[in-house]
Amino acid sequence: MKRDRVRLLLALTLLAAPLTGCGIRATEVPTDFGPAPSRVHCSLADPEVTTRPTRGVPVQVFLLCGSSLVAVDRAVRVPDGTADSARRVLVAQGLLDELADSPSVAEKEAGYTTDVRGGMKVGGPAPEDPDDTLRLSTSPGDLTSYALAQLVCTFSDSAAAEGDGSVVLGGPAPDRPRRYECTDEVRSRPGSAEPPSSEVPDD
Repeated sequence: MKRDRVRLLLALTLLAAPLTGCGIRATEVPTDFGPAPSRVHCSLADPEVTTRPTRGVPVQVFLLCGSSLVAVDRAVRVPDGTADSARRVLVAQGLLDELADSPSVAEKEAGYTTDVRGGMKVGGPAPEDPDDTLRLSTSPGDLTSYALAQLVCTFSDSAAAEGDGSVVLGGPAPDRPRRYECTDEVRSRPGSAEPPSSEVPDD
């Protein structure tokens, strides 16, 4: 009886040996979920290629790309001999139109977009405004944070402003204009960092 028990234990040991040596292979979790999402480069494939007609005054506008603002080249037309006050407004309207226009095919492929909508107009100061005021047909407070950042950074970096990194913007009268600044934080996080602004005294 004891001998039979020993034989049974020996048989079970021999039977279990191959199973133990083989082991159970861990389940492999599939990692191929298809192609990775395309990465936004925010740069044109061929920087030598002009994406817009170059007739007119060379300017830059800020488009959205990769959740930040990126400057791209444009041109606006201003008739020769235009007075400085009218020139500022013409440049501002040209910049506004370029911002509202759809990016070129090459720019879209590189990830560029705009949040500025068409139909908006810009004019000069009201009688009580500072001379460098630009009044929009839509109140700045009614724009999205992205669109406001695009406008402020584009205007403040152009002949439409005084060149100090800020621009005085207002909506339709009697909306009071404010001085807006384009900061590094606004350029890098236009969706969450609105342009700092401050009140301006009456002229």
